[in-house]
Amino acid sequence: MLNCRSMTTPEYSLECSRVIVGLSGGVDSAVAAILLKEQGADVHALHMTNWEDDDGYCTASADLQDARNICERLNIPLHHVNFTKEYREQVFTDFLNEYQIGRTPNPDVLCNKEIKFGVFLEHSSRLGGELVATGHYARTKVINGQTTLLKGADPKKDQSYFLNAVKSAALKKVIFPLGELRKVEVRNIAREYGLEVHDKKDSTGICFIGERPFSDFIATYLPDNPGPIKTIDGRLLGKHRGLMHYTLGQRQGLGIGGQQGTSNEPWYVAKKEIKSNTLVVVQGNHPLRFSSSLITNTPSWINGEPERIGLDDTFQCKAKVRYRQTEQSCRVSRFKDNALIVNFEARQADVTPGQYIVFYRDEICLGGAVIEEVVSNPDTLLKAG
Repeated sequence: MLNCRSMTTPEYSLECSRVIVGLSGGVDSAVAAILLKEQGADVHALHMTNWEDDDGYCTASADLQDARNICERLNIPLHHVNFTKEYREQVFTDFLNEYQIGRTPNPDVLCNKEIKFGVFLEHSSRLGGELVATGHYARTKVINGQTTLLKGADPKKDQSYFLNAVKSAALKKVIFPLGELRKVEVRNIAREYGLEVHDKKDSTGICFIGERPFSDFIATYLPDNPGPIKTIDGRLLGKHRGLMHYTLGQRQGLGIGGQQGTSNEPWYVAKKEIKSNTLVVVQGNHPLRFSSSLITNTPSWINGEPERIGLDDTFQCKAKVRYRQTEQSCRVSRFKDNALIVNFEARQADVTPGQYIVFYRDEICLGGAVIEEVVSNPDTLLKAG
């Protein structure tokens, strides 16, 4: 047995506490279980199946077998639950609806809110779980009596962005054992315990659906709707399969290279014109790709609204509009119907409706909101609101 290591735990002893670990069959959740056992917890594993098909890409069966092998090696009980119905109703339906109206959703955020920290949490309590744990790279801390979400210590793996819609009430029942660790440390622990998954590839792609040819996958649910690819001055360059197959800032897969009378700079998707079913493209760092403001839908604050936001005052923080982005300084104002206007100090590239903007103050993740619209003149909108 290895010595107890640094991990994010509640502010009380875990000894003899039943903790239900969400065991995916990957290295992260396996090491989460190891760390909890080292702390003396009564660890049970719960493996979720949330997607099933026989197209050759679904890894559900292999992942379940990996979970069984991990539990046998660690001598912990394994429970299995099928949330396929809940996933389709609460996550995948919204995912398709967003694509259908020309936006680019992020299902991982909704999956965390509704499945991993929703129905999974409820099911864990029926198994006698006092707490649940996952392999997310994030941390929690009690501040002024409330459980707050902190970024993971490893900046390359921090997953607080995807947890922005999980409320404090759920987080207080959750442990993130990997929050203080780096990925290389996690793999080393798995190797020391003789787990075959120590070098298993990290999961990518759509939450629980996995890595697969996206255009072919989405076409099985949303029929192609071809339309023109044009420049901003209306020049026809080609034809697209359907706006749902493209996202703002996309460079690959446009099929319009080598246009006569243009520069050698790469082409990027800059705009989707829904009414005319037109994909608008530009070359290089064209101004159409950049904006300094955006409008959100109703935000989800983890611990409640961090400061009073009114029409005549602003809330200053940092935010990012995509997972891998460095946090950007911004000012937040309430718009109308509980929406927000966010003004950035620096212009942002390829801000994409349907994606999430997530707000931070130092190490604390405050919450987030879906991006509804990119704004070219925020002063005009504020007066109209």
